[in-house]
Amino acid sequence: MGTLHLTLASASPRRRELLGRLGVAPDAVVPADIDESPLTRELPRAYVLRMGREKALAVDAPGHVLAGDTVVAVGRRILPKTETEAEARACLELMGGRRHQVLSSVVLRAPDGSMRERLCETVVHFKRLSHDEIAAYLASEEWRGKAGGYAIQGAAEALIEWIRGSHSGVMGLPLYETRLLLKSAGFALA
Repeated sequence: MGTLHLTLASASPRRRELLGRLGVAPDAVVPADIDESPLTRELPRAYVLRMGREKALAVDAPGHVLAGDTVVAVGRRILPKTETEAEARACLELMGGRRHQVLSSVVLRAPDGSMRERLCETVVHFKRLSHDEIAAYLASEEWRGKAGGYAIQGAAEALIEWIRGSHSGVMGLPLYETRLLLKSAGFALA
C-alpha cells in the first residue's frame, strides 16, 4: 500500500493537536463550511453524527478526509457554540450542579467515498456554580465559540466534579475512536 493522504476537515487547533498525540500530522487542513443548524426536533446523537458526515462530505480533497463534531447536551437540548457572554452564562447556569452529555462524532471518508464513523459519549458533572465562579469563568473568555460555553482543557476543568468517558472527546476529537478508524483504513499508528 502506498502513502496515505489525510485531510483534516477542521480549523480547530485542538483537533490538530489531538491528532498529533496519535503521531499523525494531516497532509492538509481544509475546514468544512456547512450549515450547522440542528433540524427541527433533531436529537443530540443524530445531530452530531449528521454533522460529522456532512463535514466529511463537504471537503473536496484527495485521499482520506477526517471530520468530526462535538455537541454538549442537557437531556434532549443541544446547547449552542456560545458567541455571546449571555449565551455562555445561560449554559453555565443550566449545567451548574448537574450532569450533561458531550457527544463527539468522528468520521473518516475514504477515497472511494465510503465512510466509517464512531460516536463517543461522555458524561460530565459540574459542581454547583456560584455567581462569582461563573463571572470569573466568563472573564477568562475561554467560552467563546465553545459548545456549551466551556473548554475542558482550560479553567473550566477545575469546576468539574467528575467525568465518565473520554477527556479527549470533550476536547473535540475522541482519540480512542479516531485511532480505531485510522488503523482500520491502513494508517500506521503505534
